[in-house]
Amino acid sequence: MSQFTFAVSSPEGFKATVERVTEALKEEDFGVLTTIDVAATLKAKLDLDHRPYVILGACNPKFAHQALEAEPDIGALLPCNVVVREETDGKTTVLFMDPAAVLGMVGNPDVDRLGHEVATKLRRVADTLAA
Repeated sequence: MSQFTFAVSSPEGFKATVERVTEALKEEDFGVLTTIDVAATLKAKLDLDHRPYVILGACNPKFAHQALEAEPDIGALLPCNVVVREETDGKTTVLFMDPAAVLGMVGNPDVDRLGHEVATKLRRVADTLAA
């Protein structure tokens, strides 16, 4: 794990975990704006087989609006990516971008505060998945 992510293991399979992540995000007022199926893209573009791997672009509109008001260029760092991937042992990992770390790069106290608030919500999502 890096300095800009945090992760949990899911006791469920890949597909069920993607569904649980999406529902847990909704509980914290996030929507999924984008779903990038990395495995399907690698197969279609490079004819490579890859374990299931999706990137969910999660967004909380209230916080996104506040961040854009505080720093118009913040869109380059949005949305918050959540990765769901199947490991070689068949287990499922959910990896979250840490908004506190990433948005902390901006150097704006208002954006810093938002980053910590969003990180708290995403950590609750992670706790829900790990339970």
